[in-house]
Formats: sequence, structure tokens, C-alpha cells
Amino acid sequence: RSFTSQTEGEARVTRVLWEKFPRASAIKVVDISGGCGAMYEIHIESEDFKEKRTVQQHQMVNQALSEEIKSMHGLRIFTSTPKP
Repeated sequence: RSFTSQTEGEARVTRVLWEKFPRASAIKVVDISGGCGAMYEIHIESEDFKEKRTVQQHQMVNQALSEEIKSMHGLRIFTSTPKP
């Protein structure tokens, strides 16, 4: 899906994530609830996750989206560090 066809919710969540993870090499947000904004799948690749356990990485994402999460029903998070 191209950036221009992002839903308003996807664009908002993506913006917040870029603000919180400026060193990210990739951020992808997909509304998996059919466009109503109830559930998102998020993929983030960032140096910020180096030497952190998966649970810590996911906590960082949850914390970054603390306000947005209040209106969601679910969130799938996939985190990784850039390959050398």
C-alpha cells in the first residue's frame, strides 16, 4: 500500500512513531480492522531496540503510543534492529 492511501489513523500513528523513534530505519502501520482504527499492526526497525529484549521493545512502542492506544481494541507489534 502506498503512503498516499494510508487511512487517517495509520498516518497519525505513523507520525507519532516517527517522533518517538527518529532513528528508525523503517516504520509501517497497517489498520487491520478494515479501516475503523480499532486494531493496528505495526512494524518498526530501529537502532533504539539494540540489546533490548522483545518485551522491552514492545513496551517502548506501547509507551510511545500511550494516548493512541486508549481508542484501540488491539495492537500487533513487530520490532527489529537494522541488519548490519
